[in-house]
Amino acid sequence: MSRYGPCLLLVLVGTAVLRISLFSELYLRYVQAGLRPYLVASGGVLVLLGAVMAVVRRTGREADHAEGRQELAEADHGHRHGGAGPRIAWLLTLPALALLLFPPPALGSYSAAREAAQRAAQGVGTFPALPAGNPVVLTLGEFSSRAVYDSGRSLRGRTVRMTGFVTHGDDGTWYLTRLSVTCCAADATTSKVEVRGAEDGAPPVDTWVTVTGTWHPKGRLGTDSAWPPVVDASAVRRVVQPADPYEKR
Repeated sequence: MSRYGPCLLLVLVGTAVLRISLFSELYLRYVQAGLRPYLVASGGVLVLLGAVMAVVRRTGREADHAEGRQELAEADHGHRHGGAGPRIAWLLTLPALALLLFPPPALGSYSAAREAAQRAAQGVGTFPALPAGNPVVLTLGEFSSRAVYDSGRSLRGRTVRMTGFVTHGDDGTWYLTRLSVTCCAADATTSKVEVRGAEDGAPPVDTWVTVTGTWHPKGRLGTDSAWPPVVDASAVRRVVQPADPYEKR
């Protein structure tokens, strides 16, 4: 069976990749939507390569039997140390099986909490005008940038609507939180907005909600005292987690 171990591993990995990218949208938990074609192609190539390797090895084994090489191979195997290598190599199938059967969830409150309040250095300046009409739908990244760095105060007097998951602070505060990615979950950074004035209090951690409200000015622009920004909520509505849980940077 060890002869076909590498073949099986390739097929398992390829099948797992195809399961999350071709037959579902689970890949959005880990990478950007634009990478889907590459995942599908990679999964297909791995499955095909595993199948071809299995055929080649089967053909080679039959040739060994025909030419009496099997006995030589077994004799050579007797000089190895108990075959521990191939048995340990089977452990490589566990990550592939986990991805195939139990795909990990998207990053959530745990990942957000581990990130320190480190933000890319930005200079205070003016931002483009917001679209007309209220409420204006913004990402948490857009709201945070305008709240902390916009000298034109474009958020003043505007009603905004944002969607994210709930995280809790140590002092009883709660935040609307979203993770932003450039390529994949490995480079995720956190955007969060403190929510005040919600009538029903803080929803449970990791609950997805849409918050409608107005910007609450805080601190001096461009300083740590202005972060995280604050929204005075007029409505908090629970929603299902979107298929793509990440914002794009």
